Amino acid sequence: MISPLLSPILKVSLNGIYAVVIGFLCGFPMGAKVIADLYSCHKLNKKEASFLLAFCNNIGPVYFISFVLPTLQLKLVLPYVFGMYGLPFCYGVLLRYTVYRHSIPMTASSLPSRRLKNVLSAAEGAPPISLLDTLDDSILSGLYSIAKLGGYMVLFNLLNLVPHALLHPAALAGADSKAIINCLLEITSGISRIGNQSPLAVLLLLPFGGFSCIAQTYSMIKDTDLSLKHYVAHKLFLTIITLAYYLLWLLLFPSSFLL
Repeated sequence: MISPLLSPILKVSLNGIYAVVIGFLCGFPMGAKVIADLYSCHKLNKKEASFLLAFCNNIGPVYFISFVLPTLQLKLVLPYVFGMYGLPFCYGVLLRYTVYRHSIPMTASSLPSRRLKNVLSAAEGAPPISLLDTLDDSILSGLYSIAKLGGYMVLFNLLNLVPHALLHPAALAGADSKAIINCLLEITSGISRIGNQSPLAVLLLLPFGGFSCIAQTYSMIKDTDLSLKHYVAHKLFLTIITLAYYLLWLLLFPSSFLL
């Protein structure tokens, strides 16, 4: 339903539009998982998958609006929502018409015709899959993914204890240092620990996602040849863009900054 709106802007396939919607609505690392699954099933080619991974794997909006903004005690909603989701979308549009302008055809289909024929031929010769088999595979895949994500969250929460064990308490006294250390490792526990003491630091780290989110993303794309290094580079660049956005807000509307 949303493809008539997004397809003319992003010039990607219907599978690509699906990845965009899931990536923006469902949060880390569902965007990466959907892109990796579609790529593995030959429903996206590598260039389109790499392009989508650059901006479609973000913090979920329900998490952001219902947890992050209240915890940071920020009352304005739309400016922060734009900073969290509008900037990555605009970044994706910029990439589409610059870096990926010639590497992805400006057409509705992103699959080479020969590969599409091979996929269709294989599907025609394959035995039908029952609904119960599909349901069983889906449940198993979901539980496997949840177990991995939970493991990474536990690991990086435990790593949050390392700075407190190794560094002098004076080095951890500042709210900014706590924000960088805690949120950089595991964003949710970091936000819970610092509350509203350093909202700008948290808002700048959210587009990056922290090392836990990067590890979760890696776990989703590790069986493909999609580049984690390029993904991290795009996340760092988005963080810089977010910093520029908030600095511009501070310069133009200082009275409403961080309200």
